[in-house]
Order: sequence, then structure tokens, then C-alpha cells
Amino acid sequence: MKKEIGILILLAVLCAVTSVINPRFLSEANLGNTANLIGLYGIFSIGIGLVIITGGIDLSVGSMIALNGMLLVLALVEWHWPWPLAVLFALAVPMALGWAHGFLITRFNMQPFIVTLCGLLLYRGIARFIASDTTTGFGDAEGFKTLQSLANGKLAGLPMPFVLLIVIAAVMWGVLHRSIYGRYLYAVGRNEEATRFSGVNTRRVVASSYVLAGLLTGISGILFAFYTNSVSPSTHGNFYELYGIAAAVLGGCSLRGGEGSILGILIGTALLLVLQNLVNLLGIPSSLNFAVMGAVVLVGVLADQIFQKRFEKRSAR
Repeated sequence: MKKEIGILILLAVLCAVTSVINPRFLSEANLGNTANLIGLYGIFSIGIGLVIITGGIDLSVGSMIALNGMLLVLALVEWHWPWPLAVLFALAVPMALGWAHGFLITRFNMQPFIVTLCGLLLYRGIARFIASDTTTGFGDAEGFKTLQSLANGKLAGLPMPFVLLIVIAAVMWGVLHRSIYGRYLYAVGRNEEATRFSGVNTRRVVASSYVLAGLLTGISGILFAFYTNSVSPSTHGNFYELYGIAAAVLGGCSLRGGEGSILGILIGTALLLVLQNLVNLLGIPSSLNFAVMGAVVLVGVLADQIFQKRFEKRSAR
């Protein structure tokens, strides 16, 4: 809990400093847009966080979002599927891909880094191929305006992606922190071999974390597609996996596995998006966004290493 409190204080200080530097930060339009982005990025960041807690990694999220968005456009615009069926399809595909990741990792002992890196390249290539490398959009959304309004609408004045993030975070908090399955996720991340000897099916636990990550990526993919209203297969979702990893690490998820919380991931996502918002408000070139993100991840990992060494020293005493 100490990590969450520390990052929450840092977020509060950053918000205060940003509002002083540029009062536009507190404008209704800017806060609404920031909340919308936090929702969009936060949903798949929770999925990445679950995978990291098991000691894994998922580098394919951005490409999966591009492929997912492309398939959604095809299903709705070209194949004219009913939008509930198209949504189920857009959720089933990333879940199946997540299962494939888990299968390769657990059954063939392949490294998560390699499996998901191959996924990053494969899914991006498939998306570009089926779209003939051209940008496609939803047009006038004829036949699925309800879905469009749900994805881009508001509830009680809050953007729908942010509302969905709160609901999903509440559910995943219960799963991770109040269920036996959540304990298994932590146990596998801390010591997979010991967990397996204690009678837990660690293969199933690890594989299921990638399926859950795929489901949450699918939800984000649908929201992102309607947020941009078009999908460019070569750029849509680029580097999104890095945002998710950065948010999880900032929120207290250790890349060694076995540590992390839903609340921490939410705060990490908010901190990352507020930092990006600060860069925009200060007029700093947007090309530096990734430099800022890289620096933040580096500082987060370095802090994790320092805290871990101090903890080990105290335990040795």
C-alpha cells in the first residue's frame, strides 16, 4: 500500500503544479478529455498488469488493438453484421490470441517476451494485409449508431470509457485481491515452481491471465476504434503496450512478478496521462511524449530495484 500512497501523492502534486502552470488544465473540456484517455488506456493497462503480476509480459497489445479495430470495421461496415455480434467477435478474437500466447508460454516453455513480440509483428502485419494498408472508417455509422453512442457517450457527465474503467477496475479488484484465483496469480509470480508443488495448476493460471488481458484489450480496441472513428493499420495502437507497461510499473507492479494492485495501475495510468497532458499544455513538441514515457518507466524500474534491495537487507537482518 505504501507504493500506492506514494504514487498518489506524486499524482496530486503533479496535478497541482500543472494547474498552476496552466489553469486550462482544470477546464471542463480538458478534464473530460483526460478522463476519457485514462479510461481508454486504463482498461488494457489492467490486463497488462495482471500478466506482469504472474511474471510475464505482453508486447502485442498495440498491434492487437489495430487488428481488433480493423476487424470491427470490416464486421460493421463491409460484412454488415448486427453490432452485438460484431462486438462479440471483436472480443473473442483477442481472447483467442491471448489463449494462444498462454498456450505457447506454458506448454512449450517459450519466453513471454518472444511470444508476444512475435504477436506484435504478426498482428500488425495481418491488419495491414486485410486492409490493403489503407485507412478505413465507420462512415455515418448506419446500423450501429447505438454502439457508437455507447462508446463515445457520457454517463452522469463522465465519458463512457472512464465509466467502463471504473466498473472493470472494481470487478478486477475483487478478482485480484479478494479471490483464490487472485492469490494464485500472486503466488505464480513470486515462485511458480513452489506454487506448482503446492497443487496449483500454474499453467492454467498463467494462460488465463493472458486470456483476461486479451479480453480487456478487446474492450479497449472497440473504444479506441470509435474514439478515432477510423483505423489506420500501420499506426493505430502504435506503442500502446508501452503505455500499459509504464502504467503498471509506475503503479507498483514489479517486472519480476508477484507484486502489484488494481488501484496502483489506475493511479499509474492517471499519472502517465497527466504527464502527457502537461507536455501538451506547455507547448512541448509531441514528439517528446515517448521520451517522457521512457524516462518515467526508467525511474519507476530504478525505484523498484532500490526498494527491493532495501527490503532484502531488512529481511536479512
